[in-house]
Amino acid sequence: MRRWLYGVSTLAAAVLWAHAAPNAQPSAAPPPEEVDVALVLAVDVSYSMDLDELALQRNGYIEAFRSKPLQDAIVNGAIGKIAVTYFEWAGGHFQYVVRPWKIIDSPAAATAFAEELGEAPTRRGRRTSISGAIDLGVQLLEQANVTTLRRVIDISGDGANNDGRPVTAARDEAGAKGIAINGLPVMLKQAGYFDIDNLDVYYKDCVVTGIGAFVIPIRDKSQFVEATRTKLLREIAAAPAEATIQKAQATDPATCLAGERQWRERMGN
Repeated sequence: MRRWLYGVSTLAAAVLWAHAAPNAQPSAAPPPEEVDVALVLAVDVSYSMDLDELALQRNGYIEAFRSKPLQDAIVNGAIGKIAVTYFEWAGGHFQYVVRPWKIIDSPAAATAFAEELGEAPTRRGRRTSISGAIDLGVQLLEQANVTTLRRVIDISGDGANNDGRPVTAARDEAGAKGIAINGLPVMLKQAGYFDIDNLDVYYKDCVVTGIGAFVIPIRDKSQFVEATRTKLLREIAAAPAEATIQKAQATDPATCLAGERQWRERMGN
């Protein structure tokens, strides 16, 4: 008897659900959150970066978000909050989002973001596709559920584009959408087998775009934390250039296909 009653009640519930389901409305997505800036941190983890450099690079972002000047810049903005995401990249098919979009609106939230970066493993990949990193940055910005007047992609890396489409094509498409790109070229070593000279000039001429776009080269291991914090402060607070910003050493314009050409030459193609 109990089994029969259970079966009848189950059937009745199924019938009621079948009639109700067509009229059921999906839950509405939360409204976009207003922020001062939506910031994509795109970090090179190609094999040209040794393990020590990878650790220093990651630590630069960790210490920056832990620092009081950066936390103050966030909460003292016009809205008092930013949206940030962090991903690692190498070749055109090697990209990994380490931390999806996160709203940072307090020192505690900034510190929590730093802790999350510190706990995440670092991956490594072959080749260098700055264009692929820019394209993913654009995609992430378009998917972010935020409202902002400033959208920024922050590219850090130690080499020129040698995989994927030309970096200038990706840069120009991002710029046409009102997205700014800034650069943090890592220049700790002499240009090697697959490297180019004057990477800072390459970033200036071929990678960055937008009003006030800038490049901060890192030429010594001791500069990682300061350079990363300074870069983030400028992006978050839209601050003017400071005396600590180093200018590109060379004045001749860069060849924006230098990385692709050098790769072909080295590989004998």
